[in-house]
Amino acid sequence: MSLDTLTERATCPDCGAGVELAADTGVTEIVVCPGCTAELEVVAVGPLTLALAPEIEEDWGE
Repeated sequence: MSLDTLTERATCPDCGAGVELAADTGVTEIVVCPGCTAELEVVAVGPLTLALAPEIEEDWGE
């Protein structure tokens, strides 16, 4: 088994679908739920926890 095939599973907080992520996924990464297409943010890695990603505000980056 190669390292790039290692995955972990988390649950979408919006629809409850299983979301598979690479084992090296880090906090603050954004992923898309395959069930409801919600954008999710990785908020913890031990255990792997997802939350709905914040909406981009108009003044971000200023």
